[in-house]
Amino acid sequence: MRGLKDKVAIVTGAGQGIGRAIALRLAQEGADIVIADVNAQTAPDVAGEVRSTGRAALSLQTDVSKAKDRRALVEAVLSEFGRVDILVNNAGIIRITAPLEITEEEWDLVQAVNVKGTFFTCQAVLPHMVQRRAGRIVNLASIAAKAGSTAFIHYNASKAAVVALTRNLAVAFGKYGININCVCPGIVDTEMWAKVDREVGPVLGVRPGEFTQNRVNAIALGRIETPEDVGDAVVFLCSDDARYVTGQAINVEGGIIFH
Repeated sequence: MRGLKDKVAIVTGAGQGIGRAIALRLAQEGADIVIADVNAQTAPDVAGEVRSTGRAALSLQTDVSKAKDRRALVEAVLSEFGRVDILVNNAGIIRITAPLEITEEEWDLVQAVNVKGTFFTCQAVLPHMVQRRAGRIVNLASIAAKAGSTAFIHYNASKAAVVALTRNLAVAFGKYGININCVCPGIVDTEMWAKVDREVGPVLGVRPGEFTQNRVNAIALGRIETPEDVGDAVVFLCSDDARYVTGQAINVEGGIIFH
């Protein structure tokens, strides 16, 4: 990918799964990586993997739902690297709950991480990008933003909000040379999806593995998605090859056919 060598990229939720794959792909293309994750145990391991590619890495324990953590993240990155070229808002959570059993506390938690965390991390980085009149932001939404569900309505709503805020920020900041997009993955082979499969059974009345198999059967390409499939799409949107792409919510889900 063109234009990624020596860029500085923040990837939230990069301690495992999709975020880890994104961080490593960006490093492979020549970027230095900041691994921001709430899990203080996994983030340093990913930083070590990044360094093994020959790129610089910084790991920071970060809860994107907290203002003080977001401020500390940006301050640390600017102190260490002097700039931020790329922000990938990957941090997110999911809860499996029947619609009439969702509590306000659970609703607020999902929105705090997935929506508030995404927006305000953008807000923390954008003044710096505006000053430099350049930048790439990629937000992780989900195919769930465009589909219906009986088991995680609050998650779907949060990801639909990510699509909307991406479009609005792209309109607001395009004049400063900042491209802002989001990707919508499908069923990705991660620990988060394994948790979904385990917990969805009591809500939908299916056996372990059955929910995943039913979803995979509906994928045109016939296989579950890998974190690397998502990472490739994110790296494209961060590159100069996507210089005229902004405000988009790009499906990366293997051609799921919803019934």
